[in-house]
Amino acid sequence: MRGLRIVLVLLVLLLGWLQYRLWFGTGGAAEVSRLEAQVAQQAHQNEGLRARNAALAAEVADLKSPTGEAAVEERARSELGMIRPGEVFYRVVETPAAAPLPEAPDEGARSSP
Repeated sequence: MRGLRIVLVLLVLLLGWLQYRLWFGTGGAAEVSRLEAQVAQQAHQNEGLRARNAALAAEVADLKSPTGEAAVEERARSELGMIRPGEVFYRVVETPAAAPLPEAPDEGARSSP
């Protein structure tokens, strides 16, 4: 009977030690949860980068296509401000709304020395 108790205590201690390692040790549940969140975040970033790459690939294909001359011209006009010979360039500049002037300090409020 005494030997059975010793084995039972040893098994309970072993179970406790294994449970501790499962929940708090290296590779435990907390670390797995943290790594899963990190993987989900990375997958989200990768999806955004895939969409960006697809848009850039479509733009490159458009520029390389035989009808891509219009796209090249559009980019030269919008990004570089280029115009064709003989064209007249007009720039419309909107004036910002006048900001109210700060009020001058009240002269009567100052004390004289």
